[in-house]
Amino acid sequence: MGLPFRSLTMLLLLLLIWWSTSEAQTLRALDAILQDYAYRAFHRPRTGRPYDGVPPANLSGIQISALRLRSGSLFTRGVRQYKQFSIPVGVIGTPYVERLVLVYQNLGNWSTTYYPLPPGYMYLAPVLGLLAYDASNLSATNLEELDIYASEDPISIEFTQVQPVRDARCVWFDLDGRINFTKVVSGNKCLTYEQGHFSIVVESTAPSPAPVPQPHQGGGGRVGLLVGLYSVGLHCWCCWHC
Repeated sequence: MGLPFRSLTMLLLLLLIWWSTSEAQTLRALDAILQDYAYRAFHRPRTGRPYDGVPPANLSGIQISALRLRSGSLFTRGVRQYKQFSIPVGVIGTPYVERLVLVYQNLGNWSTTYYPLPPGYMYLAPVLGLLAYDASNLSATNLEELDIYASEDPISIEFTQVQPVRDARCVWFDLDGRINFTKVVSGNKCLTYEQGHFSIVVESTAPSPAPVPQPHQGGGGRVGLLVGLYSVGLHCWCCWHC
């Protein structure tokens, strides 16, 4: 009699693994698209100068920019201000490349679509991304990110539109979409030693505002599928035992 229930549990476990993998693949695909369109902004680029790009029409509302730097300059000088990011000296990229590109993302009203928060949290600012890529071929697409980390002081992200709020927290998503919470500094700043996606959130007992409808299906469809399959499986299990 326990076999159907164990089978249902195994099915749900496999579906959860599939769902998690699909979410990560969706985020990687978005980063690849934004890298491609950010690189298109380079026309006779000058090192150390940011170039704002234009995302595809179906991702309207997202802001992107690209900044080409020498790896040695990034390590010895840092970048005083790149959009909301302040990059200190001592940032190292691996594997080593002579030049790299820092791609900036502001996901705007797509933040909740691609980076949904756990229940009980809401965004106070859009999700901002900072990712590093090889700059040896500015026509390249589907590039793998370089690993960058701050070996001395942390990278600072200032969310200028955020007013100090009690119990606000920084949220950081790594490249696979895993979520981490850290303390807010000076009311509207987050600190990080790695690249990824960042924002400021606050706990809320009220439901978070619904995101603007977008053509992307995101994880909602997969969540609905899991709930539906669970309900069907549970019904079958009850029928088996009742």
